[in-house]
Amino acid sequence: MKQLISRRSFLKAAGVTAAAASMAIGAPAASACWFGDKSDVTILYTNDVHTYIDKQSPKLTYAAIADLKQSYQDAGKDVLLVDAGDHVQGTAYGSMDEGASIIKLMNAAGYDVATPGNHEFDYGMDRAKAIMKEADFPYLSCNWVDLRTTLRVLPSVKVFVRGGRRIAFVGVTTPETFTKSTPAYFMDKAQRKYIYDIQGGEDGKKLYDAVQKAIDKAKLLADVVIGLGHLGVDPSSSPWTSEEVIAHTSGFDAFIDGHSHTVMENKQVQDASGKAVTLTQTGSYFANVGEMTIAADGTITTKLIPTHEGMDAGIAAMQTSWVNTVDDMLGEKIAVGDSDFYVSDPATGKRRIRSAETNLGDFVADGIYTYFNEVEKLHCDVAIMNGGGIRADVPAGDWTFKTCKQISPFGNVACLMSVTGKQIQDALEFAARFAGEDGKENGGFLQVAGATYEIHTDIPNTVQTDEKNVWIGSATGTPRVQNVKIYDKASGSYLPLDPGATYALAGMNYTLRNLGDGFAMFDGAELIKDYVSEDYLVMSTYAMTFDGADAAGLPHLSSANSPLAAYPGYLLNYEQPYGAGRITIL
Repeated sequence: MKQLISRRSFLKAAGVTAAAASMAIGAPAASACWFGDKSDVTILYTNDVHTYIDKQSPKLTYAAIADLKQSYQDAGKDVLLVDAGDHVQGTAYGSMDEGASIIKLMNAAGYDVATPGNHEFDYGMDRAKAIMKEADFPYLSCNWVDLRTTLRVLPSVKVFVRGGRRIAFVGVTTPETFTKSTPAYFMDKAQRKYIYDIQGGEDGKKLYDAVQKAIDKAKLLADVVIGLGHLGVDPSSSPWTSEEVIAHTSGFDAFIDGHSHTVMENKQVQDASGKAVTLTQTGSYFANVGEMTIAADGTITTKLIPTHEGMDAGIAAMQTSWVNTVDDMLGEKIAVGDSDFYVSDPATGKRRIRSAETNLGDFVADGIYTYFNEVEKLHCDVAIMNGGGIRADVPAGDWTFKTCKQISPFGNVACLMSVTGKQIQDALEFAARFAGEDGKENGGFLQVAGATYEIHTDIPNTVQTDEKNVWIGSATGTPRVQNVKIYDKASGSYLPLDPGATYALAGMNYTLRNLGDGFAMFDGAELIKDYVSEDYLVMSTYAMTFDGADAAGLPHLSSANSPLAAYPGYLLNYEQPYGAGRITIL
């Protein structure tokens, strides 16, 4: 029997680009057909789900989102379902198969289009591209460019015909992806030059120009133009925030955003022409699904929906099966936490680990430090861990492998390098460049083990960086980071850092070898040992080495039970949410 090929498969086989296909199928010329009377169109939207798929009804899941979309369709309404990025990484449910099951759930839920967030690149460039091919829906980005060809990697625009009108989505990816993912993924194999760019520019102009070009294209094809961006509104993301992009361009009717995890039902932002543009974002972790309505008269309204009673039975079964599989793999109890461990500030609820010390930051860094000193039996002077790599508060109680995987879900691998004291100083200075009461969050803020340091926030930052916020040179003025001390096992004391001395520094390959968060000062450093263990396994091993086993044989995670308690004078205080006082901010 003759095998028939679908139109979509034919287009792929014939080499027709996704952009050309979308224009041919979804955006006929104005003269090609008459669209009739206009009716309301509903756009359901999600952002920053981060693989949180284990919630129970009526809380939101992909099964609930699918049922919600179907309910609109059953009522005869026109509906689209879109996502603004960061959906394949965040918990063990994403990382255990590098997002494959999440994409299957999104396919089943009926997503129509998405834009990649920075965390879509966390499993490497090859995997990021594979994920986008596995999706039944197109990904869009107007500013992700292959520098070898100067062409966009993805289509910039996708047009849908709904409700008697043409609706165009313009995809925008945050230029912060370079440092909030792994810069090495965007470079050649030798890590000598970038072969991909996510256009931004130090002043934002490259980003604004790329977006305006895509808007202009969309306006030729559509009646309504909607930004689908992963940019956010955090001041730390300036000049690449969604508000700044809207203010420096003209032509958007609305903008669905992500990245900053902001709950923003509807904010009116003026574009460059003075027109008010609707900006919206759902928060994160399926806290809400957004509902945007384009009325027959063109009016745009939005609301956020926190729960939905119904669910698609088939998708619910897929979710439950994968959740149970992961839980079975990682559900073994390994320890008991005697205290709450914090990413956030318990007094304010705000995330702290990217700007100051916390007890969980100490714990994770201590795990790396202990792994090399006690498990690998290699000399390690200092361990560092970027705050952005520590993702979840942990309440007192049982710890499992899954607990550690939720804290560190990235799959980075620990390594040990021989570096100079000056390189350590440069790293701490670079990490602290935004610190201070009015400073910006920084995923590269360094939690430390085997070291102490001060940050003098009254001293201006003079670290040299390029337009992608990658380190290119030491501070040119007085350093903000001072009084750095390194723990000396022989004397049981912390001794001043010697810039000319050599130290054994441990951390994740993300930071030490792959330019993660922009740490380029270790280029050329001697590698002592690499690929020893994955991040969550390093942490799990540390937890299992504690003393104080209970009747069930589980060690208890307290300062007194840590193997580092045997190190005279070593700073430990897991009972204090703000840590042991290793980092002093003045």
